[in-house]
Amino acid sequence: MKSKILWQASQLQKNKSNLFKYEKFLFSKFRFKITQKYSALLRWSINNPKNFWNTIWDFTKIKGIKVKNYEKSKIFYKNKFFKNSKLNFAENLLSKNDDSKAITFISENGFKKVRTWKELNKNVDKLTTFFNTIKIKKKDRVAAYLPNLIETVESFIATSAMGAIWSSCSPDFGTNGVIERFSQINPKILIICDRYFYNGKEIKVIKRLPFILKKIKSIKHVIVINYPNRSFLKFNKIKNIKYISWNSIMKINPISFKFKKFDFEHELAILYSSGTTGKPKCICHRSGGVLLQHLKEHQLHNEIKENDNVFYFTTCGWMMWNWLVTVLASKASIVLFEGFPMYKRYDLLIKLAHEEKITLFGVSAKYLDALNKSKILNKKKYNLKNLRTICSTGSPLSEDGFKFVYKKIKSNVHLASISGGTDIVSCFVLGNIYEPVISGQIQNKGLGMDVDIFNDYGKPIKNKKGELVCKNPFPTMPLKFWNDKNNIKFKEAYFNRFKNTWHHGDYAKKTKNKGYIIFGRSDATLNASGVRIGTSELYGVVENIKGINECIAVEQKYKNDTRVILFIKLKNNFKLDNLLKKNINNKIRKLLSPKYVPSFIFDVKDIPKTRSGKIVEITVKKIINDEKIDNTDSLINPECLKEFKDKIDKID
Repeated sequence: MKSKILWQASQLQKNKSNLFKYEKFLFSKFRFKITQKYSALLRWSINNPKNFWNTIWDFTKIKGIKVKNYEKSKIFYKNKFFKNSKLNFAENLLSKNDDSKAITFISENGFKKVRTWKELNKNVDKLTTFFNTIKIKKKDRVAAYLPNLIETVESFIATSAMGAIWSSCSPDFGTNGVIERFSQINPKILIICDRYFYNGKEIKVIKRLPFILKKIKSIKHVIVINYPNRSFLKFNKIKNIKYISWNSIMKINPISFKFKKFDFEHELAILYSSGTTGKPKCICHRSGGVLLQHLKEHQLHNEIKENDNVFYFTTCGWMMWNWLVTVLASKASIVLFEGFPMYKRYDLLIKLAHEEKITLFGVSAKYLDALNKSKILNKKKYNLKNLRTICSTGSPLSEDGFKFVYKKIKSNVHLASISGGTDIVSCFVLGNIYEPVISGQIQNKGLGMDVDIFNDYGKPIKNKKGELVCKNPFPTMPLKFWNDKNNIKFKEAYFNRFKNTWHHGDYAKKTKNKGYIIFGRSDATLNASGVRIGTSELYGVVENIKGINECIAVEQKYKNDTRVILFIKLKNNFKLDNLLKKNINNKIRKLLSPKYVPSFIFDVKDIPKTRSGKIVEITVKKIINDEKIDNTDSLINPECLKEFKDKIDKID
């Protein structure tokens, strides 16, 4: 069956694109033949890593001291990009200093706050002045336990300006989750907000502060931010800790900051794995690599231009927050949303896109699926003429999700579904304006990224499901895992599966038309009787059945074999009866395989998810197989796990 093309850029759009400007730039440098064919550009970028990444630096106008150096090594992760080159990450983000808007903050209840570029620069100066007074030095860790505020962005920029290392958790992480993460990196300072709001509920984060400070002895200073448009919450203080309010820092007479340039590989930020399989890994990323990769993705894959308004629904505990903030380096404006994305109305974020004249609108696939199921969206209600790109990530977007975007949101828009992860704080596969958008597929691999799909024996395969790998080094390989002596955990995470090849841990397929379908984590697969499928395939079938909201499927060990157990979350006024069970089994049998008809189907009140919204199969799998669960604090709703155990215990 021929794949359905949902959108193609016009010739005028291609001619005005950053990608076309980049092709002309290559022509001026290397007499590169201009074809407006992505395949040719991709091939050149992979075959010429030194020249490719060098031109990305020049084309995106990175501020710094560039040394044209690509140090090749036979060992994958020992390849070096721009050795001896120097830059300051913050200097590149503070790319403007005028009265135009740099950041817009909007809360779930509609409160709005705008920061101009001039104000942003001034506030960063005030923060760096304060950091100097408390002797924050190069490589000191700054921990932030904050909502998605303008102040969060300013704190990150000021930290990177000093050469200190940023690390953040959003307040939806509980106390234990925060302690488990920050205690591994020994931060000198903690920045915390007094509260946040989610779905109308006020959560007083400041009450958690004494517990955090008692467990993390390295913290000597605490900056407290009061939530915008709210009075300051009082709190109990601990001896020997110095406290200061954000408002007090903003009264400081700033010393104009002079940007010191650091090595390309200088530590920028520590991000954390979800921790669903154990203690969260502390993934340390290099400043030059992140800046280079993000600018490439923003400008060449997502066509972000100066004065654009870029939005991504995220929290500062997710890598897409880092991705969004770097947009400032392209002289574009960013829009921050804090709260529940469907507070009082399902179309809250679409309304935001309309009002803020959003040019790139980024959300999770789960959000688009939820909008689709709501059946309330009507694109005639909104003026989205400024919207050029919609991005989706976090989990695979279904074919129905693709069609919904064009039918109900906007027909003439580039749907750039993307996929990467915290491990690389960027993407392996994503969109480009030269190629058509095909239903259910991510367009292609990123420039400079030799992505492939391997079978279990490490051989490349096409149009079959396998493991997503990358066969060439790239600048956003993690610098290291914090406290990982001899890189033991680092090598185990990425290089133990296939020799000298990056193994990402995603289960994917490369299509006949060079697109990619991501099925989720390779540990989130079902392998009944030798037929392996990604759980997302099963969910795509089950969740389209009337009355079913969400589901999760896992394998249970049984009599030297395995059997599939399906848990479903029903919509209101629906119940799990024999008729519904029969319908589910028939659909799975017909559309997937009889081997995936579940042995048992149970209804549950909620489905366990990480704080970035990903369904967590592995934790449920451990529960039903009576295995130890190492960590539940990575989950947003760990209380729901008990019901899974109770249901399984009832099986004879």
